[in-house]
Amino acid sequence: MKPIASFTINHETLLPGVYVSRKDLVNGQTVTTFDIRMTAPNREPVMNTAEVHTIEHLAATFLRNHPVYGSRVLYFGPMGCRTGFYLLLAEDADSKDVVPLMKELFAFMADYEGAVPGADARSCGNYLDMNLPMARLLSRRFLNEVLEHISEERLVYPN
Repeated sequence: MKPIASFTINHETLLPGVYVSRKDLVNGQTVTTFDIRMTAPNREPVMNTAEVHTIEHLAATFLRNHPVYGSRVLYFGPMGCRTGFYLLLAEDADSKDVVPLMKELFAFMADYEGAVPGADARSCGNYLDMNLPMARLLSRRFLNEVLEHISEERLVYPN
């Protein structure tokens, strides 16, 4: 079998950042998949499922309700390796185009207080597996250490 594109990225040199993972044409519409990489693969601890789950709920709610991007958000969810998330947008965009949105999202999550949206037995299949304090901490770290002064090496996959 031919390897899929995401398995050809050098994870030994990949830094936390915002990357275009792929672009697909679906019924004449470009869908851009973004790799929102929050930890350095194989060099930093992965995120635990509770904070990943919390970030997923917060981000999906924020993004789908966003006044500009809401109608273009197709999906936001975790990577199986627990080093980041995928964001799929119905548009042809580059990494730098979504950095302002990512700053807005991660600032929202870093400061979020209250009940996590959808974190109840009726709305979620595993609502007890949530960790808002850690999700806030990781969001603040990503915002401060990566997004605030993002460089080209954190916007384009390494060779």
